[in-house]
Amino acid sequence: MNEANRGLLVAVQDTPTGAGTSRSQQDIARAEGLGAGSATPSEARLRHLAESRIAIEGISIEIDGGRFPAKVVAGMPVAIEADIFSDGHDSIDAALVWRKCGEDAFSEARMQFLVNDRWTATVSLPENAAYEVGFLAWRDLFATWRKEVSKKFAAGQRIGLELEEGRRLIADAIAGDGAEEHRTLFERLLQRDAGAQDEGERFAHLNAPDVAAAMERSGPRTHLTRSKLLPVFADREAAAFSAWYEIFPRSQSGDVARHGTFDDVIARLPYIRDLGFDVLYFPPIHPIGAVNRKGRNNTLTPGPDDPGSPYAIGSEAGGHDALHPELGTFDDFARLVEAAKEHGLELALDFAIQCAPDHPWIKEHPEWFDWRPDGTIKFAENPPKKYEDIVNVHFYREAIPSLWYALRDVVLFWVGKGVKIFRVDNPHTKPFPFWEWMIGEVRAEHPDTIFLAEAFTRPKVMKRLAKVGFAQSYSYFTWRNGKQELTDYLTELTTEECRHYMRPNFFANTPDINPVYLQTSGRPGFRVRAALASTLGGNYGLYNGFEICDSAPVPGKEDYLNSEKYEIRAWDMDQPGHIKDDIRLLNHIRRSHPAMRDFTNLRFYNAVNDNVLYYGKASEDGSDFLLFHVNLDPHNRQEFQFEVPLWEFGLPDDASIEVEDLLNGNRFTWHGKWQGLDLDPTTRPYAAWQLFAPGVPR
Repeated sequence: MNEANRGLLVAVQDTPTGAGTSRSQQDIARAEGLGAGSATPSEARLRHLAESRIAIEGISIEIDGGRFPAKVVAGMPVAIEADIFSDGHDSIDAALVWRKCGEDAFSEARMQFLVNDRWTATVSLPENAAYEVGFLAWRDLFATWRKEVSKKFAAGQRIGLELEEGRRLIADAIAGDGAEEHRTLFERLLQRDAGAQDEGERFAHLNAPDVAAAMERSGPRTHLTRSKLLPVFADREAAAFSAWYEIFPRSQSGDVARHGTFDDVIARLPYIRDLGFDVLYFPPIHPIGAVNRKGRNNTLTPGPDDPGSPYAIGSEAGGHDALHPELGTFDDFARLVEAAKEHGLELALDFAIQCAPDHPWIKEHPEWFDWRPDGTIKFAENPPKKYEDIVNVHFYREAIPSLWYALRDVVLFWVGKGVKIFRVDNPHTKPFPFWEWMIGEVRAEHPDTIFLAEAFTRPKVMKRLAKVGFAQSYSYFTWRNGKQELTDYLTELTTEECRHYMRPNFFANTPDINPVYLQTSGRPGFRVRAALASTLGGNYGLYNGFEICDSAPVPGKEDYLNSEKYEIRAWDMDQPGHIKDDIRLLNHIRRSHPAMRDFTNLRFYNAVNDNVLYYGKASEDGSDFLLFHVNLDPHNRQEFQFEVPLWEFGLPDDASIEVEDLLNGNRFTWHGKWQGLDLDPTTRPYAAWQLFAPGVPR
């Protein structure tokens, strides 16, 4: 859309479905034409400015002045707010309008006044697509007339002239383009008024509720003011609500002496689905380079059978659009994709823009890489660290546009193989413009594609990546362990502007991150972090081994000893001390409760203990209301008092409310606002409750 058209809202519809006759087209066209004809350009600008009398600002979904789209979920209600006000004391009204990009007609939803000039409208954008959203505001002269004349009439004043003013406002509505729906009502009203003599009778007719409602819908929109159009992207639900499980396919044979295959992964699908996950994520599954291959525990001296790191992508067997030969063929991969679908799982692949020294691209496109003065290729570095088995591409000089096209086509290649979710490795080390362009190119053809940014970096960089198109983002949750830091961080993510564009994915661990908390907290700590990740976040993830509390570290580091990144592992997920039952139960709560499908509905409540995090989530209509308590101390039992949020149901402090224990299934009643509880980490360090408001269907 060109700039000349961005502020021009045409063919605005009166119904949320977009059906019906245009309400505002003539009003807008007339306003746009102010000053036409013999007026000078200066006078035309003056008239146009004068007509735009309503202020529209502070729009909740306006990201960097409209530079980037806000994110919503297709089909899910979202409240959009703006500050809308005018000079003087006249009544005003406002509407939210939207359309899918590329379409002509808008749908419209009337806005509701909140407080302090803040207005809101709740809409559902129906399709997984890009949209444009804008605002209309106008002076409602009939509402102003009703308000002022009601005061005069109540004070016993004569209102004959005022009644004639009201009559003329209705006559103007009949002459307008939006009155067809209520024309008969208005004409009969004026006929009745013409024969009435008593001012009270006339005012009762003109001020009747049905007349007021009809005029609100069909009356002239005086000083109609339009905001600019803002971009909004409606993702499919998996972008905002998903449970990820990460495995290395090569470790699924159950035998460290045998490289796993895609068939081995298929055999594991029932186990993963039984735990309640819906996204199965693989690190790179491409050929692994032989040059400078890493050995076990990241050594530079691999044995002859060491498989190397899958992040050293590329060899004579191919590059980013090839499969590691020992995993299987593309026919095998296609069977895996279909088998995963049958188990309710969607595959996610790692998109890592890096190459082994023997990647085919290095010979085919040397201009894509950095070369040292002595003619050798430059390895990837994070000084003083050097990654001898990896080299990076550069994105400019002779690499643009050919490299950009090649990387886009890699993603489209895997989309063609049935993959619509990508976890992107270290996107913060690649140019923002590349991601904005590439993700836009892919979504133009496949709007249901989801990109997760694996960027543990500075806050503003993480947020910029979300703005340029990443649907999900890694976050600092992995290192937030205390009550205050969790409360502060989650409050930022759910209440500040970033809630409109950044969706965190709360990974409790990854192959790269073995958090100190998990290293030192034992089995209770794993249960704590599983509960927090799964119930705080809309998206969350676990790397396999979490369920058996695997935490052996490289001494002094947040790395796993005998890391699966450098060797094939065989996992016994039934060993004593596993927490599979916890994971299964937490995922069941997520799937079965509508309140869990939103992230920004998170609210923190008062538990009188600094080691207990207490929070809740509620569905939009309030019918599903959940509370959670988590003991953050994995070593000690905690007793505490907590407030039952009776006020959320409009109940007094001494009221009673029915409760279900979601962990054990029993029901009982809490009497009064204050209750007591204790959580023992050796039994279960968390609790989950559903509250039932009086009169709400069970």
